[in-house]
Amino acid sequence: MYIHRLNNWESEPEVIDFIQKNAFATLVSQVEGRPWATHLPFVFGQDKEGNAVLSGHVAKTNIQWKSIQADEEVLAIFQGPHAYISSSWYTHENVPTWNYLAVHVYGKIRLIEGEELLAHLKSLVDIYETGRPNRVRVENMSESYVQSQIRALVGFEIKITEVQASAKLSQNRDDVNYHRIIEKLDESSFPLDREIAEEMRKRRP
Repeated sequence: MYIHRLNNWESEPEVIDFIQKNAFATLVSQVEGRPWATHLPFVFGQDKEGNAVLSGHVAKTNIQWKSIQADEEVLAIFQGPHAYISSSWYTHENVPTWNYLAVHVYGKIRLIEGEELLAHLKSLVDIYETGRPNRVRVENMSESYVQSQIRALVGFEIKITEVQASAKLSQNRDDVNYHRIIEKLDESSFPLDREIAEEMRKRRP
């Protein structure tokens, strides 16, 4: 994706944290010569060799997996908070814009099944059930039910080869206008606006 030099997000720990907090993302690959996108939750982790990987699964009825070739490069898009920035907030004439955080992850994909797929599903459920009352665990489900669900799924693992991260947060503005934007976003009734204000505040208190 296009990233302005001021918006290039290079902190690896922050980007990993962002991926984990915004893990419902978009998998993009080619199906019959056209881009195809599926929206699904990912799990960030490491493989046996210590490589950074994303794991996920799709329904077997989703034709995307049938077009995936061994070691094909795919794209996973992670979208965070975003907000409209009105130019009426500036002390000078300008145009409106949009602030946002986004991460694109490229990698080589392979399909997984059996114990690998089961381990992925256990990890996914454990992550999202943490802290919830009446916590669900795959281990507590009947073997026959789990196997019936697995038969309806296709798992995959993406070995990450490149990460592009953009934090477009008005870095090109002077301190006066930067903090005016934060003030206006804080006043907004939209939760995403206030999230962007907090992200801006982290970078320029």
